[in-house]
Amino acid sequence: MRKTNLIQKSSVLFLATLITLFFVSCSDDDDDDYELGNWVESSTFDGNSRANSVSFTIGTKGYLVTGYDGDDYLSDTWEYNSDGDFWVQRANFPGVARSGAVGFSIDGKGYLGTGYDGSLKLNDFWEYDPTSDAWTQKADFGGTARYGAIGFAIDNNGYIGTGYDGSEQKDFWKYDVATDSWEQSIGFGGQKRQDAAVFTINNVAYIGLGIHNGAYEEDFYSFNGTTWTRLTDLDDDDDDDDDYEILLSSGVGFSLNGMGYITTGIAGSITTETWSYDPTTDTWDELPVFEGSARQNASAFSFDDKAYVLMGRSGSYYFDDVWEFKPEEYENEDD
Repeated sequence: MRKTNLIQKSSVLFLATLITLFFVSCSDDDDDDYELGNWVESSTFDGNSRANSVSFTIGTKGYLVTGYDGDDYLSDTWEYNSDGDFWVQRANFPGVARSGAVGFSIDGKGYLGTGYDGSLKLNDFWEYDPTSDAWTQKADFGGTARYGAIGFAIDNNGYIGTGYDGSEQKDFWKYDVATDSWEQSIGFGGQKRQDAAVFTINNVAYIGLGIHNGAYEEDFYSFNGTTWTRLTDLDDDDDDDDDYEILLSSGVGFSLNGMGYITTGIAGSITTETWSYDPTTDTWDELPVFEGSARQNASAFSFDDKAYVLMGRSGSYYFDDVWEFKPEEYENEDD
């Protein structure tokens, strides 16, 4: 009798072990099915839906200015509180309403320039002080009037380059805040382009994508304020060690925690694809797709510990949604 009970207990223990191993195995398989990189919808923008807006960040606040809503060129200024997840309207931009302009921030102030007002390409340049909630016109951009350019800041200097002034361009210009002056920055060996993308990591700008003569550009560069360096191309070239192809325009770039990111845009058609770039290895990885609708001409905010993608358009439909990107969370389409 005792022997029978012992056999029964052993059988139960063995069965329990098998069940445990089964569920652990299933759990491991489930983990393998998920990828890091989660998009979570945040507070909807309070203003009009729009695309081709200027965005820049100052401290924990993001600023969205100008753009086009499908009917009108816009001149309103909005402040996003990333801590409280809410919007506040600020003083209107006093320049000509526009879309396709560029912006960046330096030493607690925002800057906006270039763009298109529906009939004219523009080259004026403005400074925004969030403390006084006031805009001040500064020296006009040093290059030709244009739209579809890119802008960024390095070492407390601003830069604007590439874009379309009647044809695609490849020139870059440096803005000196102290002297309110522009000078041409020499040395970019890349192709002409418009609607490119840029992000900055540790005071280095990374530039690529966009179109030239109707074709997607595949070259990719870094710039540290002094030297331009060509990095691994963005195509899947049998002669290179890469195994990806990132060819698109009108996408949006941002950085977070030492990594660069590109998402949305046009790659033959509008897309939700998302890519991460590691500057330490000069390599790209494909991530879970942007969970909002596919779009082009979106904007982005990058803070110390958060990043957001917002606005944009799909054909004649304009968006007002805001999505936070969480690179350390597993993809979850239900949150």
